[in-house]
Amino acid sequence: MQDALFPDEAPPLAKTPAARVRPQPIDEEQAALAAALPPLAYLGSSSWTYPGWAGLVWDKPYSDSLLSKHGLAAYSQQPLLRAVSIDRGFYRPLTASQYQRYAEQVPAGFRFTVKAPSLVADALVRSEDSGRGKQLNSAFLNPALAVQEFVQPALEGLGGKIGALVFQLSPLPPSLLARMPELLERLRLMLKALPALRPASPDGVIAVEVRDPQWLTPDFVAVLREAGATYCLGLHPKLPPIEEQLPLLRALWPGPLVCRWNLNRIHGPFGYEDAQKRYGDFDQRLDPDPHTHALLAKVVRGTTAAGQRAYVTISNKAEGCAPLTVRALAREIVDPAQG
Repeated sequence: MQDALFPDEAPPLAKTPAARVRPQPIDEEQAALAAALPPLAYLGSSSWTYPGWAGLVWDKPYSDSLLSKHGLAAYSQQPLLRAVSIDRGFYRPLTASQYQRYAEQVPAGFRFTVKAPSLVADALVRSEDSGRGKQLNSAFLNPALAVQEFVQPALEGLGGKIGALVFQLSPLPPSLLARMPELLERLRLMLKALPALRPASPDGVIAVEVRDPQWLTPDFVAVLREAGATYCLGLHPKLPPIEEQLPLLRALWPGPLVCRWNLNRIHGPFGYEDAQKRYGDFDQRLDPDPHTHALLAKVVRGTTAAGQRAYVTISNKAEGCAPLTVRALAREIVDPAQG
């Protein structure tokens, strides 16, 4: 990869609203990796609205607004990008028709990981400006709202293209961290109230991702197992490293793998802004993490070899450029010696 993805006189961003986004032509290495990748391995990124992916995913730079509307179809034509995480619904619940528009842009074999809205997944009501908690959220883990505002619209709109519906539980205030047994019971009741995914989405799974290590206990595993849900492997500096989270997956085996690689550990637990500044246009893989690659690839190989699906979505803030991280992970999965 060159230091600069584009020459000094790069083409201007596309401006015509009626324009469509065209994919970057598929190179031989990507085609070969995709052919060798286990069919049950679904790799992808968190969202897709990044102009800096020109030359990797898009054929040229496009505006982020155009990519938001039309980029998913081009993204899904890249053979290694078999999945994507829809994160925008965390901030405001999406409707069934919004989900349906996404589903219509991708092929049948494509799978979505979807984050639950903060309405039910965040224990705090937060300021829109600073993101700081203002007060406790009375709707946190509310079963009826989880069904009405998240699971049912996703089922109606995405149907069989659901990979994982993820409740990412935001960091808890100290007052709630001291009441974990109560929260576990609330989580159990919510998960048990969710409709079965299988009739509409045979490959779909409910997963729970956390930001506080206090959740990671045998009691948490028992709640997930009783509800038929799984643990979302959350690769984030607020949590223990990947090897310390794997025992939870072993305790829930057999089952699918759901993993969201959110932020490189070098940036620390509050390092999103630092990562944003360092990675810029997200067009280079600046901070490779071979340790995580090796372990995650091993888990993907073992999971898929046993006939279970693996849904892995990666943020640009994992290493600097999600499509390049996906390609590196695919190499490691296919041939560990060459990873």
